[in-house]
Amino acid sequence: MNESHLIVLFGATGDLARRKLLPGLMHLLQSGLVPDSRIIGVSLDEFDDESFRAFAEEACREFSPRKVKDEQWTAFARKLSYVNVKDGAEVLAKAAKLHEDELGGSPRRLHYLSVPPKAALDVVHTLRDADLVERARIIMEKPFGTDLASAKSLNSQIHEVFSEDQIFRIDHFLGKEAALNILAFRFANGLFEPIWNRNFIDHVQIDVPETLSLEGRSGFYEGTGAFKDMVVTHLFQVLAFMAMEPPTSLDSDSISEEKNKVFRSMLPLDPKHVVRGQYDGYRDEPGVAADSETETFVALKAEIDNWRWAGVPFFLRTGKKMAEGARIISIAFREPPKSMFPSGSGVGLSGPDHLTFDLADSSKMSLSFYGKRPGPGMRLDKLSMQFAMHETERAGDVLEAYERLIHDAMRGERTLFTTAEGIERLWEISEPLLNDPPPVRPYPSATWGPNAVHQLIAPRAWRLPFERSWRKPNTMAE
Repeated sequence: MNESHLIVLFGATGDLARRKLLPGLMHLLQSGLVPDSRIIGVSLDEFDDESFRAFAEEACREFSPRKVKDEQWTAFARKLSYVNVKDGAEVLAKAAKLHEDELGGSPRRLHYLSVPPKAALDVVHTLRDADLVERARIIMEKPFGTDLASAKSLNSQIHEVFSEDQIFRIDHFLGKEAALNILAFRFANGLFEPIWNRNFIDHVQIDVPETLSLEGRSGFYEGTGAFKDMVVTHLFQVLAFMAMEPPTSLDSDSISEEKNKVFRSMLPLDPKHVVRGQYDGYRDEPGVAADSETETFVALKAEIDNWRWAGVPFFLRTGKKMAEGARIISIAFREPPKSMFPSGSGVGLSGPDHLTFDLADSSKMSLSFYGKRPGPGMRLDKLSMQFAMHETERAGDVLEAYERLIHDAMRGERTLFTTAEGIERLWEISEPLLNDPPPVRPYPSATWGPNAVHQLIAPRAWRLPFERSWRKPNTMAE
């Protein structure tokens, strides 16, 4: 990629910009991955260029995973400026022209909307009025609507200004190195692709518990809940990577098409196979109704009605204030049809063999299996092989999720982004649940959710919490 960019960052003084976007843009520009560019921060704060630079410096020094040298900051600061959103499209257009003249030629434009969903259309119209649509790509944060009707309406109104190939609906889960490892693991290795189907896989778990509460965000969450916030825009996207057919090539159009085929094959969600929960004390938080039925936890069974996955359940779980924070995909293989091992050997005691992807920043994979315990007799133990990104010479090359996604959007690479068709189909299969949600069940903080989650997955068992933790670097215990 050798095109300079004008980057317009809406919501430039918000928490996401402070923690991820500004440090990420600084790294992309200084690593040489992105050519010379200019950044206009747009927000409601009463900043000028200098006060915005001071804000950005504090953010980069506090949240960048890499040490920020003074000369690096000085070089980056020169590329930053600020426009107050209240000043309108005319002032934004003037600032954009100034920067584009500095860059020379006709630089591409990247607009990042780090704004609440209800503000997205106003931003789109501001960009139209500022004449910043041509040569532009626009990154939009989730959620994309709250049901099928609102998603269709939102897509329709955005398409009046931007074409679909200009729109990048972001999912930072898929920006993780480990998410792309799923593609590499499946399609670059002859060992696993032949067994990646209903004949060999018993079930799949996608589990994203969080320890965080909703302090300060309960107003947003009251109208959303765990399902709309996490499942539609994150967990279903991960499911598609796991379940898709081999694409004809690794270009983004081919991958998007295979993901959309998965969504088309998914059966509508059955409310009987959904557990909703709410952590104790949620209704006491500011902005939450005393009789709130908003779920802070959801677990469900999803089914894909196609040749590869017919009869294989996908169990998804996510929630706030749970016992641990994790992001795993766990694939449980079918057990052998007959065991010749004597009773008491230990076979079957630890459940099926699992292939586990950890989508956390450390990017780990584990394959568990039975092996013979050293010594006399035939006693079996559950063993595992593990791989972690920090054990490779390339660990320093890992991009943060938002860095990768911004970089991909600049290149027009759509593999990790969601299409209008895909997101509308996901809302369509969600309609039975949204129209008839099961009651919310209370659960104590620092647990794994309501007890009903065990009935949901029975006779199987949840993979989390792990019986054995991931091994630490340079040790052998799992």
